[in-house]
Amino acid sequence: MRAEPPDVRHIALPSTDSTNAEALRRARQGEAGPLWITAERQTAGRGRGGNAWVSDPGNLYATLLLQEPSSLAVAPQLAFVAGLAVHDAVAACAPNLGPALQLKWPNDLLCNGRKLAGLLIEAENAPVFTVAIGVGINCVSHPDNASYPATSLKSEAARVTAVALFAALTGTMGSRLTQWRRGEGFASIRADWLKRAAGLGAPIEVRLPDRQLAGRFGGVDDTGRLLLETAGKIETITAGEVFSLGAA
Repeated sequence: MRAEPPDVRHIALPSTDSTNAEALRRARQGEAGPLWITAERQTAGRGRGGNAWVSDPGNLYATLLLQEPSSLAVAPQLAFVAGLAVHDAVAACAPNLGPALQLKWPNDLLCNGRKLAGLLIEAENAPVFTVAIGVGINCVSHPDNASYPATSLKSEAARVTAVALFAALTGTMGSRLTQWRRGEGFASIRADWLKRAAGLGAPIEVRLPDRQLAGRFGGVDDTGRLLLETAGKIETITAGEVFSLGAA
């Protein structure tokens, strides 16, 4: 896979354990980025919470390595920036699917209510603050036994290659990072994200490390935390997994 975004280098690998792991290894060895790493397959792909990410050939596996993209405090906002970039790229490559695409907090792309893409943001502080933005998009296949129902572009009758999708993603990611402006533009990113949010105003369930909560999805605050309306109060959630979306 080879597509060269302007001002950002790209290393295409036939196989690696994980594009995020590969990017962070290179950062420890002095790689400063910005650098895209793609692989045709991953042998140990992973998602949030250490979950395995099935990585069959034909899908898109990519990581953008950035050095000091912002202050540490606002770096979690990159999940929203990257989510919008993935949404934009898929919508551009498969415009017929545009109305069916939604973003699930904090970093999944849904198509007709099924998971089409996932993001994994990882960071390390040594030798300098470095962020790896990992993107996995199901182009031609998807797992049948995932914890959240999945789909692929092929299953949704959209024929888009990983190469074409990556070419689009390099542009949309650059545009969204420019809009974000190292955190100064998060208000507009948040507004754009909410326009595409899955389950906004509807009943949802959220899985936390030690418990599960149910309530109504009230949006996200100005730092990106999920707002869950429960029993007349609003609970803010920094980290968790939305695993059930109801109807409004």
